Amino acid sequence: MCGIVGYVGENEAVPILLRALKRLEYRGYDSAGLAVVGNELSCFKDKGMIDNLQGSLPPIKGKVGLGHTRWATHGKPSKENAHPFLDCEEKIAVIHNGIIENHMELRKQLIDEGHTFTSETDTEVLAHLIEKHYNGNLEKAVLKSLKLICGSYAIACVHGDEKDNIIAARNESPLVVGIGNSENFIASDVAALLDYTNKVAYVMDNEVVRLTKEEFSITTIDGEPVSREVEQVNWTVEDAEKGGYEHYMLKEIFEQPIAVHNSLLGRIPDLTLNGFLDGRFNTIKIIACGTSYHAGLIGKYIFENFSKVPVVVEMGSEYRYSEPTYENTLIVLITQSGETADTVAAAREAKRRGSMTIAITNVVGSSITREVDYTFYTRAGPEIGVAATKTFTTQLIALYILGIALGLIKGTLKYDRIRELTSTLRKLPRYMQSVLDDSENIEKCAMTMTDATDVFYIGRNINYPTALEGALKFKEISYIHAEGYPAGELKHGPLALLTPQTPVVAIAPRDHTYEKMLGNISEVSARGSPVIAIGFQDDTELSKLADQVIFIPEVPALFSPVPITVVVQLLAYYVARERKCSIDRPRHLAKSVTVE
Repeated sequence: MCGIVGYVGENEAVPILLRALKRLEYRGYDSAGLAVVGNELSCFKDKGMIDNLQGSLPPIKGKVGLGHTRWATHGKPSKENAHPFLDCEEKIAVIHNGIIENHMELRKQLIDEGHTFTSETDTEVLAHLIEKHYNGNLEKAVLKSLKLICGSYAIACVHGDEKDNIIAARNESPLVVGIGNSENFIASDVAALLDYTNKVAYVMDNEVVRLTKEEFSITTIDGEPVSREVEQVNWTVEDAEKGGYEHYMLKEIFEQPIAVHNSLLGRIPDLTLNGFLDGRFNTIKIIACGTSYHAGLIGKYIFENFSKVPVVVEMGSEYRYSEPTYENTLIVLITQSGETADTVAAAREAKRRGSMTIAITNVVGSSITREVDYTFYTRAGPEIGVAATKTFTTQLIALYILGIALGLIKGTLKYDRIRELTSTLRKLPRYMQSVLDDSENIEKCAMTMTDATDVFYIGRNINYPTALEGALKFKEISYIHAEGYPAGELKHGPLALLTPQTPVVAIAPRDHTYEKMLGNISEVSARGSPVIAIGFQDDTELSKLADQVIFIPEVPALFSPVPITVVVQLLAYYVARERKCSIDRPRHLAKSVTVE
């Protein structure tokens, strides 16, 4: 997730672009850059935050320009990989938010045709494609180029010889036009525009925009004119940064369908991880901390089901001080930031022991990526809220894909089964959206938990770790004590703590543990504790036993943690909001734990 902005008008572009970019910095902060059309096209960019760029800029004159702040997905954070990108003649500048799935084949084709590339990014192919098709009309060149692109994008581009317009386009990545007086804007979202205008027009998928200082026009990708209403926005800047949501955490919960969609893009056709895995290992260890550890526990069930290889899950801090063993072990390390001190140290220790290592992380170029043999990047985008939401669900997606790859390599998954699994993966964003659409009902259930002093989450099999994650989210942001348990362990101690004032969240999808789970719910009800159950749509048996039921779409049981996670995140959020807790910045907690 990156931030893009464009300006065309009667004022100098650079101050406007920099101010707008700072409003978008929450969308990415690996690098930043500007392209300005004056007497000629000028382009400046730098690694790091926007202040780094601003401090190194020479005087630049021009009233048309583009700005970009980057969240790295292809290519490490560096000046070379920063946007904008130029064509070979340095006449065309392009900025992009999204993922071009077929960039490798396009790059090869363009190199064969004589184009020279300067970065590792997917975006640079756009500059060279537009150059290839340019014949005096930038809009026509963009239209031709976009028809060759597979993937998601919000782009904007300028040409040094066309000093009065910007061409922009969108497919699956946000883009909005801002309308001013003798000036117009383009941006990733409204936050960038509110210092200058509150009049906007939203660009839809497969649409292209031509922007001058006096007007804007929209066409389809096939060149058909589109009429679009101008709307007035009554948000503050902070409201806009949060997309109209009350908290970043809620915004990030609702961003999960697109984050999962982005994490799947381009991954399913290549399940060999570029040939990295060769099947020599006979055991797997998953190493992580905190929420990532819970993802790893779910990963254990996925890997063992798909590959039949035994899996152990360890805390990063424990693995570092454990005794080496003699198994030929594949080590999978999970860290959303890539900087978690114990997990990074565990990666170094695993290499010292001679193990093959894979990292799952959300941050390109982070420390963990320099310590492992292979990195699987999630594509959640920046996550501002301290409590992990979309980074957790995208870690699960990475584990499903890696699990399928393991099954393919070990010969334990046949192609019919792989097709079935990947088909379900593609449907997960839709299932998650269905849960989000039921948020009002989830909020009503949450209101019954706000006065509790203790809450228990119970689940079985693959949803035991989901219960752990639900309890962690609950205590992180609501400051109410919560614990997750395997439901079968209740009678080994926790039943003694149940009272009518102790709610129990019971995760009970219809799987091979379902009947046992119903029995556990009955045990809880018999002690007088109120039960909030989470189960599949139209489960009448669950409705008979539980005080309240939150229904999710019926999915294959192995994939049920994904929609169920959305439910437990929302339960925690609504309770915390009712209790007026500091949701985005819970007390004593930090986003990335970089010390032991």
